Amino acid sequence: MIQAVFISLFCISVLLILHSYVTYPVLLKFLSHGKTEHKLVFSDDELPHAIILMAAYNEEKVIAQKIESIVKSHYPIVKLQLWIGSDNSTDNTNTIIQSYAAMHSWIMFFPFYERNGKTGIINFLKDKVNELYNRKEQESLVLILTDANVFFETNCISNLSRHFKNLSIGQVGANIMNSGIKQDGISFQETSYIQRENEIKFHEGLFGKMQGAFGGCYAIRASLLPDVPSNFMMEDFYISMRVLEQRFNSIFEKEAVCYEDVSNEVAEEFKRKTRISTGNFQNLSVYWPLLFRFDINAFFFFSHKVLRWITPLLMLICLLTSLLLIDLTLFKWLLIIQLLLFTFPLIDLLLKRINIHLKWFRLIGYFYTMNLALIYGFYKFIKGVKTSAWTPTKRNL
Repeated sequence: MIQAVFISLFCISVLLILHSYVTYPVLLKFLSHGKTEHKLVFSDDELPHAIILMAAYNEEKVIAQKIESIVKSHYPIVKLQLWIGSDNSTDNTNTIIQSYAAMHSWIMFFPFYERNGKTGIINFLKDKVNELYNRKEQESLVLILTDANVFFETNCISNLSRHFKNLSIGQVGANIMNSGIKQDGISFQETSYIQRENEIKFHEGLFGKMQGAFGGCYAIRASLLPDVPSNFMMEDFYISMRVLEQRFNSIFEKEAVCYEDVSNEVAEEFKRKTRISTGNFQNLSVYWPLLFRFDINAFFFFSHKVLRWITPLLMLICLLTSLLLIDLTLFKWLLIIQLLLFTFPLIDLLLKRINIHLKWFRLIGYFYTMNLALIYGFYKFIKGVKTSAWTPTKRNL
């Protein structure tokens, strides 16, 4: 009887992991077959007023290129503003922003003289929106939240904003593509992951239920932007889920293209993934009741996000049940295979030192390393997060 329970636990854990990473993307693509994208859009001369909101901290390497990508945008300049909050930057970030603000009246600069974190900056800029626009005006005002290292194509802003003619649309996610891909690090593996995520988000968006826009760039109806808890590390997911919670649609726009330099160093990416993981568990502590609505959004949330976040627990269950069932030949071999897979990150590190780079071997190592980041992120969540202040990932530029 006990043996049957352990076998069941092992099989359920494996099936749940496979569902999130394999079955769900295939099933989602099948379910969305024949569904059309949201076609009710503004023409070029109807485009709404848009304000780009951005928090920056010590971004001297990329901030000029970022602002230039906005300046060169094809969006009507009379309908565009850029508001930048600098979170007590100690390099040349403020000087660079001030020089652009002096040249362009539509660029507003808000320097901070103590750390507030990205969440604090966004909440401050939201309050500024509330001061200048009433509730009715905010319903037609588009806010575009973006990061300093994400560079816009010329039509990115237009392709995000044009969807808000459809009053059911609350959020539009951009199609962030990666640059700076190298063979000697993990940028290829991270890019493969992001491309796969883009496809999943696109198909979820066909149902109006995209599970979290990438924080690097997305647009939201101003009236829907919430106050975010000041210590939250993943304000983008908090905002995205609030849109869905209010029964507005969230979609992914493939034509809203922008570029982000992807990290190539395991240590840098581990640090970033740990911060993301901490924020994921913060969001789960708020949005877990959505799972009990038993609708398509709950199914997407469970399949795409919750199962990913608890994958380390499911892997641990697989390992422990295999150990407890070691007297069975099949599970003895399954245990050996699992233990071997756990060594992949270390083996890949050793191979890298002798300049051997095996992409798919590294992809498996990347999977295990990022799940380790999930465990560390959970530990930091349990320990408690006091501030959302961040240090940017090392830029490749």
